[in-house]
Amino acid sequence: MIPAIVRTGFTGLRRDRGALILSFILPVAFFSIFAIVFGGQRGNRTPPISVIIVDQDHSAASERLVKALQRESALNAFTHPEQKKGAPAPVDYTSSGAENAVKQGVAPAALIIPQGFGANPVAFGPGAERPVFQLLHDSSDPIAPQMIAGLLQKVVMTSMGDLMADAGAREFEAIAGGLTTRQRQMLDSSLAQIHGYAQRDDAASSSSSSANAGGMVSVRQRDVVGEKKTNPMIAFEAAGVGVMFLLFTASAAGGSLLDEAENGTLDRILSSRVSMTSLLAGKMAYCILLAFGELSVMFLWAWAVFHLDLFGHLSGFVVMGLSTAFAVASFGMLLASVAGTRAQQAGISTLLILTMSAIGGSMFPRFLMPEMMRKIGLLTFNAWAIDGFTKVFWRDEPVVNLMPQVAVLLGSGVVLFVVARRFAKRWEYD
Repeated sequence: MIPAIVRTGFTGLRRDRGALILSFILPVAFFSIFAIVFGGQRGNRTPPISVIIVDQDHSAASERLVKALQRESALNAFTHPEQKKGAPAPVDYTSSGAENAVKQGVAPAALIIPQGFGANPVAFGPGAERPVFQLLHDSSDPIAPQMIAGLLQKVVMTSMGDLMADAGAREFEAIAGGLTTRQRQMLDSSLAQIHGYAQRDDAASSSSSSANAGGMVSVRQRDVVGEKKTNPMIAFEAAGVGVMFLLFTASAAGGSLLDEAENGTLDRILSSRVSMTSLLAGKMAYCILLAFGELSVMFLWAWAVFHLDLFGHLSGFVVMGLSTAFAVASFGMLLASVAGTRAQQAGISTLLILTMSAIGGSMFPRFLMPEMMRKIGLLTFNAWAIDGFTKVFWRDEPVVNLMPQVAVLLGSGVVLFVVARRFAKRWEYD
């Protein structure tokens, strides 16, 4: 009887599309997403880190360093905003402008080259006076400042070898107690040769040499976004997890349509004066209220237990919460209208929701993803909702700055509801 039982099991699995999707398609989809995000293909590299460069020194040495940073393949270094079509050429960032840009999320960090860098670019020894660079960063991306600080040491070492030789010669002379005339002539000749090499080979300054994090220059880091936050990442986590579970909630609530269709309740409702449009709108209103209530409970818990500043951002939370609830409710209506059975709807919704959550930022931050995956993530509700809640609770931006996120969520919700209404015609009487 064992072979017959096995055949019966596979026959039932073939008929149950939801179980078939969960067994074979969902694992492959998740494997593909994680493989792309974490570089499953040979030769993949970590995406370059964006950094704003502010040159306060304007010396030959600082300009040389800026060019070397821009050539560094691990960095996307820029000194001015991107020029818009038809607009005049933008001016270079100042320190205050760079700080505001980091607060607005233009880049995760800004590196400020201090005045006096050209006079003393490199120094050796424990008591040496090193130039102090300012690294302004957004702590929602904890990787960027550490990478930039290390890459700065590397670029200084690999692009300013002649200046390092000058500093080393001065340090050697100070320790040795002076040089003879002959020694001085030989040293000057060697330094002149090194300067010649540097001028001819400056374009190849990005080598694979590593740098000591405490070496040529000093870096003082300052968190310009989360420095006054008691628990800065709670809002991000609440939004990411919240949106994912809102999608499951809306899917389950919308699935009641399929239950009513299967047990005959839907026919009795439609035989009365209730139209399909009114029925879908009523169920969608229920989903919106349910989703917003679920999100409110999660953020109230974050306020009570994890000290999230909810009431200081209440207007932004309400706007983003209702917009997100509207979008996920329309998603639930669409799934119910398209699926043939409740089991089919459960399988499709699980596949879509987990995939959307993976590429949309609910499971891990999108800034860790390759550029292609970040763009694909913008096709999900998760990405837009997380970006909106980040603006509210992390960047303290006003409600008017939420217009892009709100427009996308509401617009996509309207489109999905219209499509759901069209598919729901199959339940109407002729």
